[in-house]
Amino acid sequence: MKKFTSISSIAMPLDRANIDTDAIIPKQFLKSIKRSGFGPNLFDEWRYLDHGEPGMDNSNRPINPDFVLNNSIYSKAQILLTRRNFGCGSSREHAPWALEDYGFRAIIAPSFADIFYNNCFKNGILPIELSSEIVDNLFSYSGQITINLKEQTVKTDDNSFEFEVDPERKRRLINGLDDIGLTLQNENQIRLFEAEYFVKYPWL
Repeated sequence: MKKFTSISSIAMPLDRANIDTDAIIPKQFLKSIKRSGFGPNLFDEWRYLDHGEPGMDNSNRPINPDFVLNNSIYSKAQILLTRRNFGCGSSREHAPWALEDYGFRAIIAPSFADIFYNNCFKNGILPIELSSEIVDNLFSYSGQITINLKEQTVKTDDNSFEFEVDPERKRRLINGLDDIGLTLQNENQIRLFEAEYFVKYPWL
């Protein structure tokens, strides 16, 4: 998992509330359990004018010119700015996989669905909850936004906003530790246990 310390980027404004995981990555793309390759189908039904299926050549598909993700201004955006209850609906982990694969490292919203919020941390995305008033302020701002996880701040040219994050989740993101990486911190102890276990129970 990529480490997260700080990023500076413009934010892609997705001005909708209650965006569910089926909108983030439609159900037909859930056949794969790999964590990569979902970025081209992020927000597929809003992004393209035809129906998407796994294995399609997305470069030849007709795009929706009115959808914000297709605006070249935001092609390098690492921050997604959106409204309340982002990531609601089913608990599919493919949703943060698609967001991360596209290039988003942080999402700012007034609130998130609980399971989606937890899945973001597991996949290297920082979900930041700020008040609706602050989010409104950010929607009217078009410059670079700097997110500093160590300081727990979101900064624009004119303002600085603090956000809360669980200390253990913060530590994992800063060090790039997903659940597997966290386990592998104890690799030496695990190998020692295995060696002693098979000496004690050689028939296994």
